[in-house]
Parts: sequence; C-alpha cells; structure tokens
Amino acid sequence: MTLAPNLTELIARARADLRMGVPVLLVDGDQAAMVAAAETLSDARLRELRGLGEPVLGITPRRAETLKARAYSEHVARVVLPGDAGADWARNIADPADDLAMPMKGPLRTERGGDECLAHTAIRLCKAAQLLPAALVVPVDNPTALARDFFLTLLDLTGTTLPDGTSLAPVIAARVPLEASEAGRLHIFRPEDGGEEHYAVEIGRPSRAEPVLARLHSACFTGDILGSLKCDCGPQLRAALAAMGEVGAGVLLYMNQEGRGIGLANKMRAYSLQDQGFDTVEANHRLGFEDDERDFRLGSEILKRMGFSAVRLMTNNPKKVAMMEATGVHVTERVPLRVGRGAHNATYLDTKAAKSGHLL
Repeated sequence: MTLAPNLTELIARARADLRMGVPVLLVDGDQAAMVAAAETLSDARLRELRGLGEPVLGITPRRAETLKARAYSEHVARVVLPGDAGADWARNIADPADDLAMPMKGPLRTERGGDECLAHTAIRLCKAAQLLPAALVVPVDNPTALARDFFLTLLDLTGTTLPDGTSLAPVIAARVPLEASEAGRLHIFRPEDGGEEHYAVEIGRPSRAEPVLARLHSACFTGDILGSLKCDCGPQLRAALAAMGEVGAGVLLYMNQEGRGIGLANKMRAYSLQDQGFDTVEANHRLGFEDDERDFRLGSEILKRMGFSAVRLMTNNPKKVAMMEATGVHVTERVPLRVGRGAHNATYLDTKAAKSGHLL
C-alpha cells in the first residue's frame, strides 16, 4: 500500500528513534538485530536487550584505535559487553570525554569474523542522527514479531543498503534585502530523507550562461552567529557575501552540515578535546568520526537545480573543487578566501593546511 512508509521514510523514523533512545530493528537477508544508540541508551532498555541475546557494542575503527581495541575490519569494531556492564559503560566506550582521566577502559575483547553489516549500518544510522557513532547490537530471530509487539521501526535492507546521500527539492524562494546587497534572494531546499534543509543565497540576477561567483559554506553556529574566534567561518561567510555584493551577482550555498557534518553537539565534544591538547583532526578521530563527514554533493545538486553549470568557486579547500568537477559543475577558477586568521584559530588553520590539504 502507498500509505505504508517507504525505506527512505523508515530511515528518517529510525534516526529519530535512536535520538530518543528507542531501539530499531535491522534486517539483512537471514540476519536480524535490534540496535540502540550508545549515547541515548538507558539501563532499563539495556536489561531488556540482554534478555533477547548477547549484545556487542559497534564502534568505528577510529574510536577502536584510540581504545587500543582490534577492529578486524575497515568498517566496524564489535566490542563484547562484560556481563556486569551498564549503559554508562557503553557511553564511556563511545565518548572520549574522560579518556585522559580514565585511560584504562579495557582490555576490550572484540568479535572477529561473522557478518558485520548490521553493526556497520547501525553506526551509519547513529552518524546520520548526529549521535556518537556507537551502537549496541543484539542479534534476534523474530524481528517482525518484535516490531509488531513493541511498535518498533523495522528496516529491511535485504538486497539493498542505506542510501549514500539524498536528493533535494526546492521549497520556496523569496526576496531578502541583505547588508551585502539589497538584491538578495533566499532559496530553501528540502532533502527527500527528512534531514536538515539547506539554503542558497542568490545575489542579484546572475547569468546562467556564464560562471557564477559561488561559495559552498557549511553552517557554523559558533562562528557565523556568535562570532567565535576559534575558526574562520564567520569572516569567510561575510567576506564571500561582500564580494558577491561588490560584483552584483553570486550564489552562496549555506549547507546545514555543522561541525564538518557531525552536528553541533559532537562539534562541542571535539572542542572539549581540543582543550585537552588534541588538534581538530585528532579530536574527530577520538570521537569515532573521519576528518570530514560532510556531503559536498548536495551543494552541486542545488547549483544544478538553480540552472548553473559553471562556477568561480570561493574556497581554500581543493576537495570542494574536485567534488564540483566530479558531479558535473565546472570550476573555471578557484577564488581564495583567506580571512579571519587570529591568535585563537592559528593552530586550527595550520592543522587544516597540514592535515586536510587546505590552501592557506
């Protein structure tokens, strides 16, 4: 029936459930498991999950490396829970906040061999929900009955996988006079998967027949709104808009991918780790994330939906240039955007240049 939710809609439900601490059922062929996010796991639910089977805690290889646990895989490490472990134990494995205060979290025993796809999928769902990338996984034999009896979301991925990305649809556009230009127009785009909306700020009436001055800017609440001195995001945002205002035309894509795609809460966790002496890349790895979790393809899709096929891209990040070219938007020029360096972010910018390849 068309009234029943499709896979994309069920994935959106699963993200919301995990954020609230509600378990989700995953099925792939003859494999099935009930999974719960470590960050929102309660002792009561952990006790109930133990009644269904033997749980493991899926963490990323990045987090496993920090904990000196063997991953046996490039996708996931499956940590066996001790018999007396509670929800706090799982959260302490997932969250590096107290790693320095309590460095001995192990030794941790991890599973080797067997099917790891459900544990990997559970971690991907936690990332999509902007939670710490760690999930409790309990194999089960009767997922359909469990879903019915406990009103749980069931994702049957047999013959498929979680989608790698999503498509966007335009919602509305309206005139918004800006400090940088009174000829401003804001376009709203909504992802098909129910995720965060993304925006395009159009300055003037740029021609679709020639390269447009463009900026692919990731949301930064602390820098863009609060004027944080820990990054260069706010100055880059304002400088890009000012440059577009000066030439009378341009498009700034404002992507809601805070903290390089890990969300504001995890970004603050990374900031806390930086206060302990780790650089921005090391902090992401200790949390279990990659250097950069953003999906730059969404910006390319917005440009094409707006009718642009070529850009003069304002960026210091060669990966953005490569992504545009790979997804069908020609970059005729990379326009440097070196602004905002100061005493509080010098190390951060140096790390971006040394470890992330930014041209600073």
